[in-house]
Amino acid sequence: MIYPIHVYGSPVLHKELEPVTVFDDELAQLVEDMYETTVAAPGVGLAANQIGLDKAMFVWVYEENTKWPKRGAAINPVLSIEPIDTLEPTEADIEGCLSFPGYQYPLRRSVRAHLHAQDVTGQWYDLEATGWFARILQHEYDHLKGRVYVDRLSGIWAKKAQRTMKQEHWNVPGITWTPGPDAEYEA
Repeated sequence: MIYPIHVYGSPVLHKELEPVTVFDDELAQLVEDMYETTVAAPGVGLAANQIGLDKAMFVWVYEENTKWPKRGAAINPVLSIEPIDTLEPTEADIEGCLSFPGYQYPLRRSVRAHLHAQDVTGQWYDLEATGWFARILQHEYDHLKGRVYVDRLSGIWAKKAQRTMKQEHWNVPGITWTPGPDAEYEA
């Protein structure tokens, strides 16, 4: 099942999410549906609140991975990062978000992250990530804390994101879009 994705301004995107307490077939199906939605978007990650659910979990689908699983679920995660350097963002720091569709802005992230999370069966695991995969984990983890990446922008990039929201008539509750060949916004 492909879920509609909530756009910036939906209240569920701006609150810390509740822990997952039940690990059952329904959760396993939700994870599969989140993978399907991520691929259809297309994206590399999706947090539960992006599809309107108050659950502390996200998935990733990152085919370029060679050191880590190409896809996975992080349920009730804790993410630790190294300090972020204070250099200005560059072209290599450009991010996008399915909840801010069609726009990308540069944002500095830590080059290394440690993920401690549960899988779909409730088993705990650990991952050490670097580079782009570390960025994906940080981006998705931010969602679980009620933060969209554009909330971290500063200076000219924050102003550009604000203009985009105004131009697109976002930052209001209830706007979603459904991935697929005929994707369009719904209010």
